[in-house]
Amino acid sequence: MASRKLQRLNDFMKGNRLRYIGAIATVGVTSVVGFVSPSMLGGVADAIHDWLMHENNPLNFPGFMNRFFEARGGLSYVIHNLWLVGLVIIALYLLNGVFQYLRARWTATASESIAKNMRDRLYAHLQTLPYDYHVKAKTGDLIQRCTSDVETIRRFLQTQIVEVFRAVLMLAVALVLMLGMNVKMTLVSMVLVPPLFVFAMLFFKWVRKSFTLADEAEGKMSAILQENLTGVRVVRAFGRQQFEIDKFDEANDDLWKKNRRLCDLLAIYWPGSDFLSMAQTGVTLVYGVFLAATASTSGLSVGDMTKFVSYIGMLLWPIRQMGRILSDMGKSMVSFDRLDEILSAKPEEDAPDATDAPVDGDIEFDHVGFEYEKMNPVLIDVDFKVKAGETVAILGATGSGKSTLMHLLQRLYDVDEGRGAIRIGGTDIRRIRKSHLRSRIGLILQEPFLYSRTVKDNIGIAVREPSDEQIFEAARTASAHEFITGFENGYDTIVGERGVTLSGGQKQRVAIARTLIRENDILIFDDSLSAVDTETDKAIREALRESRAEGGKGATTFIISHRLTTLSEADRIIVLQNGRVAQTGTHEELIHQDGLYRRIYLIQSALEEELNDAEESA
Repeated sequence: MASRKLQRLNDFMKGNRLRYIGAIATVGVTSVVGFVSPSMLGGVADAIHDWLMHENNPLNFPGFMNRFFEARGGLSYVIHNLWLVGLVIIALYLLNGVFQYLRARWTATASESIAKNMRDRLYAHLQTLPYDYHVKAKTGDLIQRCTSDVETIRRFLQTQIVEVFRAVLMLAVALVLMLGMNVKMTLVSMVLVPPLFVFAMLFFKWVRKSFTLADEAEGKMSAILQENLTGVRVVRAFGRQQFEIDKFDEANDDLWKKNRRLCDLLAIYWPGSDFLSMAQTGVTLVYGVFLAATASTSGLSVGDMTKFVSYIGMLLWPIRQMGRILSDMGKSMVSFDRLDEILSAKPEEDAPDATDAPVDGDIEFDHVGFEYEKMNPVLIDVDFKVKAGETVAILGATGSGKSTLMHLLQRLYDVDEGRGAIRIGGTDIRRIRKSHLRSRIGLILQEPFLYSRTVKDNIGIAVREPSDEQIFEAARTASAHEFITGFENGYDTIVGERGVTLSGGQKQRVAIARTLIRENDILIFDDSLSAVDTETDKAIREALRESRAEGGKGATTFIISHRLTTLSEADRIIVLQNGRVAQTGTHEELIHQDGLYRRIYLIQSALEEELNDAEESA
């Protein structure tokens, strides 16, 4: 599993590896500069001490500076030209600044590019995941993973991944330099290093667990927020504002507690590590002063002590910084795990021998059985045939399997092996590519989804570069042209998010127009005419009949509805009960048979008579 994640991260880093190599190289340069500057200051301290004490000890500058000063007079030249040392230190810091800029630029560019790769990969992968995955997933949590979690990883890649190399390099170089100067002083300077390192490792363990809980709590809160904003009209309609506020407050309070725990850990670690670091520096300084005072026996000069104090800071910094690095690494690992859960989800796949077979032939449901959960069948031995171009209506109680039939026809779910088959033109649809099959099926749902764009954009989104005439013709067929032209801006009217500025019937007709604008071999009206009035329903069906008459055979049409006036003109009606085909026939045949269809017909006929009597008496 770890190797898979490393491979995934390596894939994300494609095109950015050279930037990180360059950034690591700049870390080497800035680390060298960081160690040269204290050495210069130590050399100055020893030179001033020797000049004041009238001693003639060897110069204690870095090798290249020693050779430069010795060639020009040694100690006397140094004392009278200290400005040269200052100039060199300034030049070193300028050089350090240039390479720090390059490091920041390269890591920022690389991390942003990797974050872009992650978002592109996540978005593309989400498009390939099966329908069942999206049914079970929480939209708010997916959004949080694709935004907040990606940003957490980006920050780590920008600020900390190169710091790991810097910390290791500085730790190694500082140890080598200090041991080369004075072994005893080095050992004293590292008395508190093991406790500091253990403290950093414990902090990593605690903070990773706490961040996991906080990230999950943030995902839960995001899901609640998304659901509330999406369903705000339902909340208002039922007066559930206070309930939703309480639910959000509970999730927000839980997130606050988890983040408070994180803050508590940070509040413990940073002062604690500061205390250990300062204590170690104090011990080093005290012991260094003692050795420098007895330089004749200890061999540690004032300049060496100055270097030691600087080096111990460089030694302690990476160990102390390890806590921050490990903290951010822990957060990033949690975030990466959450992204990996999405990317590891198995995408939709076609059979190896799947083809783009025609889908305009006869449709056959051959003894189909299906269940979403084991031991809870939704469809049982469903068996019927539909001729190409035929209009078939499906009637059934809620939960009888009507929509499931259409889901299977679209391959949103697949019929399990051994549970029958669905064929189009004699070809098992499991041997037809899903993208090709769905591109030839027009589906209008009971609850249509419209984008926050113009009416024209919403209708024309189904095809590439649609002409205005195509859009107008589709709208006319869907009985939408008249109300659209009645808007102040006509087809350029912006509909709100999910089409909230339109009525239910208007949304439905725009969705129907969006489906009809493209050529379909199969049309499915999944209770999508229920939101329009009877007259509009009739007008849409007549327009479809005329379109079919003009074009010849036309699309094979499935109509799911509880309105018998909608079903009555179908070529054939199929009645489902408890997942089985209970009745099949024309309207005239079914109203004379005992069964569900006749009962519904009698009920609706009685209601219509009562309404007519009420209108006449009024």
